[in-house]
Amino acid sequence: QVQLVESGGGLVQAGGSLRLSCAASGSIFSFSATGWYRQAPGKQRELVAIITGGSNPKYADSVKGRFTISRDNAQNTVYLQMNSLKPEDTAVYYCNINTLGHESWGQGTQVTVSS
Repeated sequence: QVQLVESGGGLVQAGGSLRLSCAASGSIFSFSATGWYRQAPGKQRELVAIITGGSNPKYADSVKGRFTISRDNAQNTVYLQMNSLKPEDTAVYYCNINTLGHESWGQGTQVTVSS
């Protein structure tokens, strides 16, 4: 099973930016779906962004135009660039890889946006 480690979270003021990274212990296959999810206190985990094969990314409506997902298959790393952050983006962010139905999750990284 692929091990995932997220990093890059932290405290930022509204309007600021953060870049999350997700390093995989094994190879990310081109056909693997890689995504970022988040869970705010008292809320269900929700999909933020997902990309398969390095193209055709999809985003939650709440982050479109502000967040960008990308992946470097050579470095086995997935990124989430977050710009124009809002207090409602505050959550624990999780990386996910799904390869032919086999899922792996990272431990999560906290993102806190102050107003």
